[in-house]
Parts: sequence; C-alpha cells; structure tokens
Amino acid sequence: MRRTSFALAALAFLLTAGAVEGQTLKIAYINSQEILLNAPGAEAAQQAFDQEMAGYQNEITQLETELQNMEAALQQQQLTLSPEARSAREQQLQAKFGEYQQRTNQLQELANQRRAELIQPVMDNITAAIEALREEGAYALILDAASGAIVSADPALDLTQDVITRLQTEAGATGGS
Repeated sequence: MRRTSFALAALAFLLTAGAVEGQTLKIAYINSQEILLNAPGAEAAQQAFDQEMAGYQNEITQLETELQNMEAALQQQQLTLSPEARSAREQQLQAKFGEYQQRTNQLQELANQRRAELIQPVMDNITAAIEALREEGAYALILDAASGAIVSADPALDLTQDVITRLQTEAGATGGS
C-alpha cells in the first residue's frame, strides 16, 4: 500500500512538473518477474544456488533426524527413567532444539546472502538495460507491473520484451556472460 501511494505521489508530481514545463511525459512499464525469468544468467545463478543449498538442506535434515531420534528415545524410556534422568533428557532435547533453531537461522542467513551474491550481476545487467531503454526512449518514468502499483495500462507501453531482447543481445555479444 505504501509503495502504491508513493508511486502515485511521484506520478502526480511528475505530471504537475511536466504540465508546468509544457513537456510531454512519457511513461512505460516492465514486468520485473518476467524479465528475471528470461534474463541471461538467471537460470545458471539459480542452479548454482540450488546446488549449494543441497548441502545446507542435508545438514538441516540430519539435525531434524537427531532431534526426532532423541525425542523418540525419551518417549520410549520415559516410564523407566527417574524424574531427575527424565528432566536431564528433556533439557538435552531442548538444548538440541535450540542448536537446531540457531543453525537453521544461520543457514537461512547464509542462503540469503549467497542468493544475493549470485543474482547481483544479473540484476545489474537488467538495471543497465532498463536505464538504457529509458534514456533512448526519453521516458520520464518506468514502472514495474510486478510491484502491483499498476492497476491498468496500455500494453503498448510495456517494455518487458524490449528489456529481455536487449539482455539477450548483450549476452550474445559478450559470449553469454
């Protein structure tokens, strides 16, 4: 909601400024999700991320199995344990669960950081392509349909395919990097 109101305020400001100066305001939009799906390098970045995350997922699965085994053993032996022994086992289980949560949070943080590192070059290329199209087309504003700020727009204003074509052309010219 905040993004929509900000976009509308910016649009109103630009319309007012354009009317004062007597200039024609050119506006276009893109769909960033579609661009990211089709951007050269995005699929390779996602595959690299998925491959790296497989190791993290194995570690989490192993920790979950340890927790389940500890809990099952406690449930099986609960009636035969003394209250002190049962309390000690419950504390061990709680400590292990705390370790599991801490490690899961660490791995999630690492995953987010790694995803950002892998996708940043792709995002830089996308931003450069959008900026180049904005300058070439003399657009005052390019909105993102994926953000949900656009309620209705003329499909002729959609630059999504132009951005994808530019990215693919540039990737072909640089050997696919």
